[in-house]
Amino acid sequence: MAGHSQFKNIMYRKGAQDKKRSKIFSKLAKEITVAAKMGLPDPAFNPRLRSAILAARAENMPRDNIERAIKKSTDQGGENYDEVRYEGFGPGGVGVIVETLTDNRNRTASSVRSLFSKNGGNLGETGSVSFMFSRLGQIDYAADVASPDDMLEAAIEAGAEDCVSSAEGHELFCEAESLHEVVQALEAKFGEPKSARIVWKPQNTIEVDDEKAETLVKLLEALDDDDDVQQVYSNFELSDSMMEKMSAS
Repeated sequence: MAGHSQFKNIMYRKGAQDKKRSKIFSKLAKEITVAAKMGLPDPAFNPRLRSAILAARAENMPRDNIERAIKKSTDQGGENYDEVRYEGFGPGGVGVIVETLTDNRNRTASSVRSLFSKNGGNLGETGSVSFMFSRLGQIDYAADVASPDDMLEAAIEAGAEDCVSSAEGHELFCEAESLHEVVQALEAKFGEPKSARIVWKPQNTIEVDDEKAETLVKLLEALDDDDDVQQVYSNFELSDSMMEKMSAS
């Protein structure tokens, strides 16, 4: 998923990920609460909750915060969040998928629409973009866990469909429905992964010229910064020269 990986890399290098940790923790806590509420509040029997906790640990979220978020799922009269997906197009015609958890659909829809229009994009209908992506499970391991050949062999045995290894780590993809089973099989060999989640993986990427690239990244950053937005996916690809320029800025 070149576009998404590149974007996250740019965000990290530019320091956008250094926004207030309270905002990051708030989004993680919201996902943990929703996951626990939808199933058992025990990660051993709730794959989505387990994925949410892995994501929280990756951000060094304190254990007390995680436990509070799980407990909140059983509180009477607590907030109820709806999962709403928005699809649209950014500068250069790239597809953008925005996953949200919201307690006010009108507020979120208005905010997402405004962010698209202010940053050179436009919101589309449901299905206008997602057909260009595949809904898959993604499992990430650190590079030093295994050699590329060993990880590929283990991935095939575990039932994964693809394994991409680089100096940054191993990305394994599987059918969304089999994510939990594949993770269990890999854990038996390599221990707990860095992350395991359901993602939108672009089937193809669209190269964006340098003129539109900065506006596109501003759109994606603005969406990611919205309190109701949990994940942002896109199918863009930047030139090497643009990547170097934006990473250095």
